[in-house]
Amino acid sequence: MSLFGRDSELKDLAALLYGPHDRGGALIVGEAGIGKSALAEETVAAAAVAGVRVLRTAGTEAEQHFGYAGLHRLLHPLRGAFDTLPQRQYDALTAAFGLSDTTGEPSVYLVALATLTLLVDAGAERPLLVVAEDVQWLDSATVEVIAFLSRRIDTEPVVVIATLRDGGTSALDDTGLTPIRLEGLSDEHARTLLNVTAPGLPPPIRDRLLTEAAGNPLALTELASAAADLEELPAATPLTERLRRTFTARGLGLPDPTRSALLVAALNDTDSIAEMLAATAVVAGSAPSERELLAPAIDAGMVTAEAGGVTFRHPLMRSAIISSATDEQRGRVHSALAEILGHAPDRRIWHRAASVPGPDEQVAIELDGVAERATHPGAAVAARHRAAELSADAGRRVDRLLEAAEAAVRAGRRDTAEQLVRTARTLSPTPRQQATAHWLLSGFEDGLREDLSRIGELAALASSVAAEGYTDAAMRILWGAAMRCFWSEAGADIRRGLLAVADDLPVPDDDPRLVAVAAYVAPVERGARVLGNLRGLAAETGRDPEVDRFLGSAALQVGAFDLAARFAAAAAPGLRDTGQLGALPRALTVLAWSSARLGDLATAAPVAAEAEALARETGQPFMHGLAVAVLAEIAALHGDYARSAALASDAERIGLAAGARPVLATVALTRGLAALGEGRFDDAFAELRRMHDPADPAYTPALRSYFLAELTEAAVRGGQSEAARELLAELEPTTRTTPSPALHIGFRYARALLATEDTEDLFTAALAADLTGWPAERARLQLAYGEWLRRQRRVVESRARLRAARQTFDALGFAAWSERSRLELRGAGESSPDRSADAGERLTPHELSIARLAAQGLTNREIGQRLFLSHRTVSTHLHRIFPKLGVSSRTDLAAALPVPPGTPRLPRAGEDGR
Repeated sequence: MSLFGRDSELKDLAALLYGPHDRGGALIVGEAGIGKSALAEETVAAAAVAGVRVLRTAGTEAEQHFGYAGLHRLLHPLRGAFDTLPQRQYDALTAAFGLSDTTGEPSVYLVALATLTLLVDAGAERPLLVVAEDVQWLDSATVEVIAFLSRRIDTEPVVVIATLRDGGTSALDDTGLTPIRLEGLSDEHARTLLNVTAPGLPPPIRDRLLTEAAGNPLALTELASAAADLEELPAATPLTERLRRTFTARGLGLPDPTRSALLVAALNDTDSIAEMLAATAVVAGSAPSERELLAPAIDAGMVTAEAGGVTFRHPLMRSAIISSATDEQRGRVHSALAEILGHAPDRRIWHRAASVPGPDEQVAIELDGVAERATHPGAAVAARHRAAELSADAGRRVDRLLEAAEAAVRAGRRDTAEQLVRTARTLSPTPRQQATAHWLLSGFEDGLREDLSRIGELAALASSVAAEGYTDAAMRILWGAAMRCFWSEAGADIRRGLLAVADDLPVPDDDPRLVAVAAYVAPVERGARVLGNLRGLAAETGRDPEVDRFLGSAALQVGAFDLAARFAAAAAPGLRDTGQLGALPRALTVLAWSSARLGDLATAAPVAAEAEALARETGQPFMHGLAVAVLAEIAALHGDYARSAALASDAERIGLAAGARPVLATVALTRGLAALGEGRFDDAFAELRRMHDPADPAYTPALRSYFLAELTEAAVRGGQSEAARELLAELEPTTRTTPSPALHIGFRYARALLATEDTEDLFTAALAADLTGWPAERARLQLAYGEWLRRQRRVVESRARLRAARQTFDALGFAAWSERSRLELRGAGESSPDRSADAGERLTPHELSIARLAAQGLTNREIGQRLFLSHRTVSTHLHRIFPKLGVSSRTDLAAALPVPPGTPRLPRAGEDGR
């Protein structure tokens, strides 16, 4: 039967199959019975005509707690290609499917990258259509993988079509899939459909059915067969409930053995007819044939049976069978399924857990084992939660609830984690359990939007937890409080309280966690100690990416941007290799922010672009905002003021919504830089001074002292030198407290620029300082010194300084500063060659990232593995990059994009030959 009233939707889906690959696919949304599955089936039929290969999966309520169950079904036809995957991807995928002895949870992002590789390679041979139905019931791991795919297939011969029940939310909502919302059929199409399915209905019944079906195709076809029941239901009964009652009545009319078999099929987590027959024999005490059991249900239009599987014609039919059974009947079926599933221990345990009516510690212990073996934290959440429900002991119940909450945190499911923690707190938890409950939620948004008194409460809690002997839990709580001091302004009293707790912990001073806490809480007061520890720990980079990430953040707080970039760069490869896409954007943002401050825009631009994309994908709004702000800063330094303004507005909107002061401080810096470049010196000073005003949301104690060079320059050029002197006098004591490199570099520059005497000595001293790794600051000093020399009529002497500044700014891509250097040189009687855009400036940040990796000799596959892209996408980007750079081969890229001196050559992907 053709679809009625869906021509527009079918046209859109056909365009995905036949058109250019510039859209990832479609997300079909609508209420139960509205025709989502029918539309998907029509698309599958069209794919067959077009020669497109189809891979399918579907969610079922019974499978939601089995990690990667839906993905296993989707990729089963491609299992022969698993051996072609790179080693890490192969290991992750086989671990996810339980095909290897690997223990622990594989990274969902490595599993997703393996899936992308398989699909793209298969699509190169024959285009692919991926169909995922009933996404609301797919396990969370599979949904995450499909979301990952959907964001990365725009240029691939792969189309994703997913169906989602109306009212549900999904990780697919923001993936770029074209939304297709199905509404009820028009009156004309509804009447046409009813004429086909029930031509003999009496007019009164027909009119009422048309009214109450409201254009729902399932209601029009299924209620018509039970039209007499319309008289028995009140008009207010929801349509879904009417359908469920219709299906229930249809099931009650079947023979008892068939009803038993249908209940087994409905409660089983596979569609296996063999399992259905075996479990039905246990329940019934006899073994009817397949035909005897299923023929009545097939004739009644309840199920279909083919290829060894039994499928309900609609999910509402499955739920009707389940809801019409008693608790005792459902328990017997689950017990029977557990009895026949000796070959599948985890499935057996889940059915055992569903069969017991009350607490059962033995089953709870077995569920603990399921959680420990889970290949995705979402599956562990379900197992721990059910184990908690079955716990006979209140203490064990709390432990299991908190273990479930910890798994929910790993899965990024904040609402679930909060609900589990709330439940645990109602059960009189011990001090240890209270401590665990507190630190569990600290990873979400680092306390943004919380009352600042919460930071003091966390300090007191950390102290009490430490007194109980739980040092690790105390440190976790303290870390959560310290992070809040970065994103918001807690005040001096709270900061002192946190430091007191940290000082009392029985932890060595150079413990990376303690170093990071001190840096976040007291970047000035503890700056010397933090810097000493950081320099001592710098020799150990590369051992633990999570430690390197903490230390990179700590170094940024104390103004050691060179160390921050070093630690963050060391952290990124390990986080990539293990697929930690939650932590990776944090390390990348620190690397981008620090690199931009150091003047290394060639590194900062692609890193910031990747950080922005990953932070958005992994739901980290404050890191997303900070990465966007860094991109805005880079655009301002390049002289692209229109793009900088747009990005700054985006970052400001995110920062204001989240209350994230560092984001707003970076926005203020960006606008100050743009104003300086455009000669709007009053605007520049006003923006940069915001960071020093405690009443301004951009006020940031940890960062405000690190932009003194820009602020002083704006003040001097805007005629507000005295205001700058007052500000420097206020900050002077900090220079005696901390050896922060950024602070002292900025202070030396500011003193020289504001000096009324001994100016030359101050410039000479500033340039004599160790500026290794700080080329932008050296060039800024050289430009200012050259300008001063020219004003002193020492024109010949000024040229060398101005020329050196111009060359550095040209190399760094600082367009406005390059132009200033040229103007000054022209005034000093020396012409400059025209500055052509650097090769990197002709590319988008994303393209630059790919081009630089290719220039270092990495293959397309290795680049894809590093950036979580398909190798075909990398190839497409390179074909766009070559003309932009005027090159014709990968070999030419190395000359067009030379690796800056001192940059370590990136290792190959190290995939051991797979």
